[in-house]
Amino acid sequence: MSPATPAKPTEKPTEPWRQRLIRSLLYGRNVDRAAKARARVGLAMLAFASVYALIGGRLVMFAIGADAHSARRAASQEVVATARPDIVDRNGAILATDVKASSLFGEPRRIIDKDEAIELLTATVPDLDEAEVRERLRTRKGFVWLKREVTAKQQQDIHKLGIPGIGFLRENKRVYPTGNEVAHLIGLVNIDNQGIAGMEKWLDNQGLADLHRAGFATDRLQKPIELSIDLRVEHALRDELLKAKDKFHAKAASGIVSNVKTGEIVAMVSLPDFDPNNPKEAHDPDRINRLTTGVYEMGSTFKAFTLAMALDSGKINLNTSWDARGNLHYGKFTIHDSHPLGRFINTKEVFTYSSNIGAARIALGQGVEAHKAFLAKMGQLTRLRTELPESAAPLVPRRWGELNTVTIAFGQGMSVAPLQAVMGINSLVNGGYLIPPTFMKRTPEEAAALAKRVIKTETSDKMRFLMRLNAEIGTAKTADIKGYYVGGKTGTSEKVINGRYAKKRVLNSFTAIMPCDDPKYQILVMLDEPQAIPETKGFITSGWNAVPTGGKVIERIAPLLGVEPRFDLPPSERLILAASRTTQ
Repeated sequence: MSPATPAKPTEKPTEPWRQRLIRSLLYGRNVDRAAKARARVGLAMLAFASVYALIGGRLVMFAIGADAHSARRAASQEVVATARPDIVDRNGAILATDVKASSLFGEPRRIIDKDEAIELLTATVPDLDEAEVRERLRTRKGFVWLKREVTAKQQQDIHKLGIPGIGFLRENKRVYPTGNEVAHLIGLVNIDNQGIAGMEKWLDNQGLADLHRAGFATDRLQKPIELSIDLRVEHALRDELLKAKDKFHAKAASGIVSNVKTGEIVAMVSLPDFDPNNPKEAHDPDRINRLTTGVYEMGSTFKAFTLAMALDSGKINLNTSWDARGNLHYGKFTIHDSHPLGRFINTKEVFTYSSNIGAARIALGQGVEAHKAFLAKMGQLTRLRTELPESAAPLVPRRWGELNTVTIAFGQGMSVAPLQAVMGINSLVNGGYLIPPTFMKRTPEEAAALAKRVIKTETSDKMRFLMRLNAEIGTAKTADIKGYYVGGKTGTSEKVINGRYAKKRVLNSFTAIMPCDDPKYQILVMLDEPQAIPETKGFITSGWNAVPTGGKVIERIAPLLGVEPRFDLPPSERLILAASRTTQ
């Protein structure tokens, strides 16, 4: 027998090299099963921890990113879109500017407990309207305003509440450092920084609103808007009008200072006024701008137009006589003078004694059509347009007959905006040129390009003479501030109450020119329903209140305007008329 062959040992299956590599990396060599199990559990824990960390990170990023996105979105729509340029006076003093203010917003989709949020917010900010906040937060919008322009303390207190979905955005807020000083001129803006009145509205109408919508009106890259106003003169005018309104217990007071050679409005005040930083005051109907949106019968101020018309026609001269021996009867109407002279008077006396009868006879001598044509040429029959959006059309008779010419000759029966009358008076004393008024800075060259001749130079000389003569011997004597060669014309207009003229309720005006030999500025002062006081001896006419007020204004503003006093000047007959004759 052949020897038995020994049995071969059983061979283990060969492990693929990839598995050996993985096992070696995970467990190392010669690792038992217990170690393998522990490793698997650790690997699972690591995987779960990574997933939860990723989820948590994403949640944090979402919370932070949502706030940032909302802030960027609101900023692009609210802050940049409402940036406005500064408005400054002719000397660079700031009248309106933007400052940054925080506003409270909510993101309704992110607020978990809205009732709790509303309760906390209204408790922290008592002036929040709970019903309004609740209505806004219950919407499905991603962004809602809750309160615009909160205080720093309110912002701090709300931050401490830590309410998710409640935040703040910094946006532009319009402020007016001068308060009431130039309120009617500047106007104001709404909560979205959009102009709604005055020069602010004009600014939007000039294309600023379009720039906002296009995103080009960036925050502080806009050039300041320079106005013709001199804040120093504005303050002096307003101060004197406030004193006069109080002293004479007037219902209202207003005034204008105008450059007669350029048409620039250097100051404009209408009382009562308002603070544009408190927009609610602007809604009071008694606080309108009486100089542009109100129309009034200007009284004897209109006699200047009547005399200028006749003198310019060449049909009369300064020495022409007019019958003022008795009242003028026209139909059932009787025209009389406040201070009847009972004799023939010349043209100069018609002006200095403010004769209604004389003015009526002068106008009748020119004729109805000539009268209408002259007032139209002087810009008194159509609405005056300036940068200010607020303006009113004059009230003109529908059927203009001889009776209308009679009454309009001395300032009754036709109503115009006071600024409109100022424009016309400027043309009577500046050499005969009608120049549209403006609230923007304007050079003499720019004014000359706009000027339109309406009367002859010699007629303008005569009107300057009459103005000065009235301050020397007539109704404007109390405004003759020494050194400034002032001239002027008074006006007392009885107001129409229930269809009848009320003798005790008047609108008084005083139009002053300085200096009369070379006019630079016109000053208009108006007092609505001034009352008699002991100082006025029971009188309420313009010479007792508006004229002295005008004198005080001139005394304060002349140095500010650079008008140097000159003393010992000859009377108007020699200084104005004689000079006029030598140049013709």
